[in-house]
Amino acid sequence: MSIWALYSMKGGVGKTAAAVNLAYEAVQSGATVLLCDLDPQGAAAFYFRIRAKKKFGRKRFLKGGKHVTQNIRGTDFEGLDLLPSAMSFRNLDLGLDDRAKNKNHLKRLLAPMRKDYDHIFLDCPPNLTLLAEHVFRAADYVVVPCIPTTLSMLTHQKLLDFFSKNRLKREKLAAFFSMVEQRKTMHREMIAQASERGARFLTAQIPYTTDVERMGWTRQPVACVRPRSKGAQAYRALWAELQTLLAE
Repeated sequence: MSIWALYSMKGGVGKTAAAVNLAYEAVQSGATVLLCDLDPQGAAAFYFRIRAKKKFGRKRFLKGGKHVTQNIRGTDFEGLDLLPSAMSFRNLDLGLDDRAKNKNHLKRLLAPMRKDYDHIFLDCPPNLTLLAEHVFRAADYVVVPCIPTTLSMLTHQKLLDFFSKNRLKREKLAAFFSMVEQRKTMHREMIAQASERGARFLTAQIPYTTDVERMGWTRQPVACVRPRSKGAQAYRALWAELQTLLAE
C-alpha cells in the first residue's frame, strides 16, 4: 500500500488535475484507491461531484478513526473512493499546531486506511505550511508538478532545500513537468537545463492541453471523455512511471 501526495508550493500548476487523473489511472490498473482532498478549495471533490457532509470539518478530520471513515464517499468509478474537504480545512495548521509534539499525526491518522486501499492520493493545498510538513512525513512519495518556467523551477529548488534542511528524505520527491508547451522555447530550454544539471525529474510530461482544461466542465478524468487524447496518454504514462518507483 502506498501514499502519494500531490504537492506544490505554487498554485495553478496542474496539481489537482494530476491527483484526479492519477487516482483514476490507478483504479484502471486494478487497484483500490482513496483520494483525500486536503485543499479547502475542494477542487478534487468538485471534479467528482461530491460534497462533504455539513458536520464534517477540520476538528472531525483531525480526530481520525470513524470520524474520517464515516465521511468517505464512493465515486462513480468502482474502486475509487473520495474523502472530501471542507472550508474549515484552511485551519488545519491550527489543529496540527496543538499537536506540535507529534509530527507524525497525519501519518497515524491515515494508517488505519492502509489496509483498505492499495493507494491513497493526497491532494494538498499549496504553500509550505505545518500541514505540508505532516504530509511529507506521511507520504511514501511526494509527487511535484512543475511548470518549466524560471519561477516554478526556483520554487522547486526551495522545496529541495527545505527537505535537506529538515532531514527529510529527498528520495521521496518525484517531480514531473506539467503544462508543457513544446512550441515555447523557454519550456524546451528549461527542461533541457534541468536534465543537464542532473535534476531528478520523471520522464513523463503533462502537456498543456484543452483536454485537461475541460475537466472543469465535464467533471470527469480526461480518459473518461477522450481516452486516446494526448492528455489521457500523458497521465497514463505518468502513473506507469510512478509505479516503477515502488520497485526501486
